[in-house]
Amino acid sequence: MSKLIIAGGTGFLGAIITSYFKDAFDDIVLLSRKRTQPESNCRIVLWDARTIGDWASEIEGADVLINMTGRSVDCRYHQKNKDLILNSRVDSTKVLGEAIKLCKNPPNLWLNSSTATIYRHSLDKEMDEASGEIGEGFSVSVAKAWEKAFFETETPTTRKIALRTAIVLGKNGGALQSIIKITKLGLGGKQGSGDQKFSWIHEDDFVQIIDFCIKNETIKGPINVVSPHPSDNKTVMSLLRKTLKVPFGIPSGKTLLELGAFMIRTETELLLKSRNVIPKRLLDYGYTFSFKDLETALKELTA
Repeated sequence: MSKLIIAGGTGFLGAIITSYFKDAFDDIVLLSRKRTQPESNCRIVLWDARTIGDWASEIEGADVLINMTGRSVDCRYHQKNKDLILNSRVDSTKVLGEAIKLCKNPPNLWLNSSTATIYRHSLDKEMDEASGEIGEGFSVSVAKAWEKAFFETETPTTRKIALRTAIVLGKNGGALQSIIKITKLGLGGKQGSGDQKFSWIHEDDFVQIIDFCIKNETIKGPINVVSPHPSDNKTVMSLLRKTLKVPFGIPSGKTLLELGAFMIRTETELLLKSRNVIPKRLLDYGYTFSFKDLETALKELTA
């Protein structure tokens, strides 16, 4: 009997994964801090994402373990939230590694969420897995600690892949829905200079890439889960206005963005950092993207 474990399986990305794989595995276990109503062939198993508990026995004999656990970064970066963002990622990754070590029959594959934000702010150089330059700052330090916790755990019989994921564009959550709201309000102009690069991935490609990684047993290590063609902020906003048939969008300078971010309790980094990331390893392995073109992706997601 095939078995899939999804830690953080009730969040935005976890729900996309669960829906995609619901008929591909006989048993799907969602590790969650709260009990919700899962898909028909899924089970919710409670865990605290920090300590070994009864949940750890579920890891035994699993085919695939996917970890999507992590506090949302859509918040103000004061010390309490910084600690929650960091610890939720590192602690959950470490404790899953401990659970794997306890297994007589550990999972064949462990996919752990990571982030394309690990690379530096870049307007010119495209960042791939081999030549990409790691950046500095809080978000990068989180990404580095996250991957360190993942890769330093010795799992000799479990293949491991870090999913360095860009902004996932989806129909039922995530960043796109917030951008749609401000665009409909007439605030969908460029943010800051508008030149900052925007690396993205359609939700369909996100789950298809996971499926591709499961089936291709030669893939391991970090993988950039991004579209092959990064856009930029002013193009993203222009395309979204066009797609939604909104005639104008008021641009937001850095000062106005700082004020707005403070008022809605988030950070401008989410809008102003230039994420210029490409999926070299996926292309080398032969993955075929369903959505390479941003305009096509936006039309499908807003239809």
